[in-house]
Amino acid sequence: MKKLITLGVLLLSFSLGASAQKFALIDMEYIMSNIPAYERASEQLNQVSKKWQAEVEAIDNQAKTLYKNYQNEAVFLSEAQKKEREQAIVDKEKEAAELKKKYFAPQGELYKKRVSLIEPIQDEIYNAVKGIAQSKGFQLILDRSSDAGIIFASPSIDISNEVLSKLGYSN
Repeated sequence: MKKLITLGVLLLSFSLGASAQKFALIDMEYIMSNIPAYERASEQLNQVSKKWQAEVEAIDNQAKTLYKNYQNEAVFLSEAQKKEREQAIVDKEKEAAELKKKYFAPQGELYKKRVSLIEPIQDEIYNAVKGIAQSKGFQLILDRSSDAGIIFASPSIDISNEVLSKLGYSN
């Protein structure tokens, strides 16, 4: 009997504690799409990426051209000339690979550029969300745009517009 009463009291206390917690949702994609600085930063990243990709492709095309010329002229070349041409092709391919790595590797120039442009905006959003959470007593705020497995969420707990307002953007 004591076990049953203890179990009942525990269940009641857990249910009261769980109902006191407050949750909210935000939609980071929506928030970021309404911040002009984020749109400008994304466009700048796209332009830089295209420029660097064209640079890499130009060197790669030079290597391909050298290889085609080598194939066409191989029968007329001496062994020393063949080795020289082969080395030139290998060097050009290495140059393209190194440039690609420099720009597009996980810690490359594009990553560094993305951090310098996007991270300050994300920090500003985080601080706004944190401020709202503290002022309204939210214990948990989820991002509905991520793959968090949210099947349904009431629009009444979405505070995305409030975050935008706190950041100084009205919608």
